[in-house]
Amino acid sequence: MDAAAVAALEERLGHRFNDRPLLERALTHASYVNEHPEATDHGALAFIGDAVLGLAVAEHLVAAAPDAPVGVLTPGRAELVSGERLARWAAELDLGALLRLGRGEDQTGGRARESILATALEAVLGVVYLEGGLDTVRRVVARLAAW
Repeated sequence: MDAAAVAALEERLGHRFNDRPLLERALTHASYVNEHPEATDHGALAFIGDAVLGLAVAEHLVAAAPDAPVGVLTPGRAELVSGERLARWAAELDLGALLRLGRGEDQTGGRARESILATALEAVLGVVYLEGGLDTVRRVVARLAAW
């Protein structure tokens, strides 16, 4: 991984990664693993990241509008955790440049593909959670969402 690009990511997120191999895994797409079977993709980390992201967003929405009905909160959360929103945040972080993709995925624009960027960001948030806990995820998400 490019140390300068990782440092820029850390600066943008407001989080310093301690476990570089875990961060590398978060940036590893399944297409890369197909060509490098010794590697592990980011699926499990994205699963964790999706869960903590949803919780952080739900907490924020309830704190901002404690009397709001579920019928208002649910679509608000869905909008904030949508693939489109996550991909936009990932692009702002320049996450695409750090991704480990297979050759075909790389050649067909995978670094800018919404689904790949969104899942990679979820995986990175999974690492943030594993390293720093929920409070750190809350701070990172607030920074991304500019709350």
